[in-house]
Amino acid sequence: MRAVPASSPDVSARMSRQTSQDTGAERAVRQLLHAAGYRYRTHYPVPGMRRRKIDIAFTRAKLAVLIDGCFWHGCPEHATSPKANAGWWRQKLDRNIERDRETNAQLLSEGWTVLRFWEHEPPDAVMREVAAAVERERASRGTRR
Repeated sequence: MRAVPASSPDVSARMSRQTSQDTGAERAVRQLLHAAGYRYRTHYPVPGMRRRKIDIAFTRAKLAVLIDGCFWHGCPEHATSPKANAGWWRQKLDRNIERDRETNAQLLSEGWTVLRFWEHEPPDAVMREVAAAVERERASRGTRR
């Protein structure tokens, strides 16, 4: 199957400006976690996979936090499907979802706990869930803050 090119130079330029890391949602959650005293790694490489990163990684607790954009990762509430060049976009977005599943499977096989959130979820709720998971992992592994 031949790859279909992007719709236009304008679309290409707009896509190149899209933030793929350090999004507003990620920054908001990280700020709350940091203020609560949690320390973590950002853009941590997924063990055993090239070119895949964990948005927020608690390496000792082996907890991976990924905050997915609604458009790019197929949010059931907010995902949209572009009309122009629909086949190309469907293929691209489906591949993103497939890649997310592959990443989850790899992390789980390496003994990590994976938490995925949508960008539209309230940062304080995400932070509380992440903090609770970090504390559970630490307790189960017998590690301290």
